[in-house]
Amino acid sequence: MPSRDATTHWTGDLQSGKGNVTLDSSNAGQFDVSFPTRAGNPDGQTSPEELIAAAHSSCLAMNLSGVLAAQNLVAESIDVTADVTLGEDPDGGFAITGIELTLRASVPGIDAEKFAQLAGTAALTCPVSKALTGTKITLDAALA
Repeated sequence: MPSRDATTHWTGDLQSGKGNVTLDSSNAGQFDVSFPTRAGNPDGQTSPEELIAAAHSSCLAMNLSGVLAAQNLVAESIDVTADVTLGEDPDGGFAITGIELTLRASVPGIDAEKFAQLAGTAALTCPVSKALTGTKITLDAALA
């Protein structure tokens, strides 16, 4: 399996410095980052938490489609939102204090109970979820 890479160039200190993240593998873009926008109003800049949210939501959508396929089911649509929270770490500094996943899907031929079970399996087996072990992750999954 391939690996993917990104690069960040940073100048200055934490409070007044700034950086630029480049998605190298895909060349999909360059994004400005700074701590004030990370901890406050995004003001058109991304953050590590937003990038994790993008990775987690897309991973879960793909993984759910695979879990459904194993049951001979195909979703008409899957929508996933990941809300990644940055907070103070009791041990000092900052930490990702939680991730709330909201999943809505339209899947013909399945009832709500079976869907909840398969969505839970998809959330637990998603590679990004596995990488974030130790972070509190919640899932709200429902059929649309």
